[in-house]
Amino acid sequence: MARMAGRRLLLAVPVLAVVTFGVFAIAAASPFDPAKAYAGSAGLGAGQDVFDQLRENLGADRPFVARWWDWVTSAVTGDLGDSSTLRQPVADVIGERIGWSVLLCAVAFALAVTVGTALGVLAARRRGGLLDRIVTSLSYTLEAAPPFWLGLLAIWFFALKLGALPAGGLTDTGSDVATAGQVASHVVLPAVVLAVSQLPWFVLYVRQGVGDALEEDPVRGARARGLRERTVLLGHALRSGLLPVLTLVGSRVPELITGALLVETVFSWPGIAAATVQAATSVDFPLLAALTVLATAAVLVGNLLSDLLYGLADPRVGFDG
Repeated sequence: MARMAGRRLLLAVPVLAVVTFGVFAIAAASPFDPAKAYAGSAGLGAGQDVFDQLRENLGADRPFVARWWDWVTSAVTGDLGDSSTLRQPVADVIGERIGWSVLLCAVAFALAVTVGTALGVLAARRRGGLLDRIVTSLSYTLEAAPPFWLGLLAIWFFALKLGALPAGGLTDTGSDVATAGQVASHVVLPAVVLAVSQLPWFVLYVRQGVGDALEEDPVRGARARGLRERTVLLGHALRSGLLPVLTLVGSRVPELITGALLVETVFSWPGIAAATVQAATSVDFPLLAALTVLATAAVLVGNLLSDLLYGLADPRVGFDG
């Protein structure tokens, strides 16, 4: 296990280097002017010489390879640079927002896995039955629904129509302090919407895995020995059927991050979504590179975690193979 994790960590270094290089290359080819984005409305009447000087101050007039190398060498020492759009160190920008994004993703992912497993098991008990058809039809429908549309629908129904939950933000109107109670109530809608956007995959994978496991000889043998259906389902079929789901953990991380950005925007959640949009549209090289590295690292960790869980769940899988 340690050897495989070590190999993955070593492989992550060139992957992250290539990803950041691509970010700087794409940003350099972007039609957005970082000098004009930095100046904002104050630069509406400025001349070309002012923007040229501003580009020089920001380092935007240098080749992107030089800017990328300077950023990488500084990042290795812990200096991620300064955000030209938010006017503060990149480390502070991420530090202020990443905790709220992690909270949202963690709650949503836990809900998706728990509810998806339960619905998938119920559907797999009698494949082709009424419950199975309802669950699978709903899953395919939700699979096609974009997260932002689900978010707007949830705001209209639960916040505006029923008035049961807050429509967005982190605190109540007029409150400057984020208490635990306010955070708990405000995270419900965005977390549920993000979980629902991930739910179909877990439902369908669990349904398929558990349904196939129920047809295997060991499970049939357990039934022949007179074991209760609940014991057969949860003790034998579920354990075998969940193995393919473990591989889904890593593959869903990119979709989870993308969905979280959309959900955060819809619900005005104070995560990294706003910073990501600003960095992309303003060609904020240091912030854009740091956020991309963060997202790439999350994907790599998710893939590693899914492999480790699969190996722990199935002893036949070798970590060093």
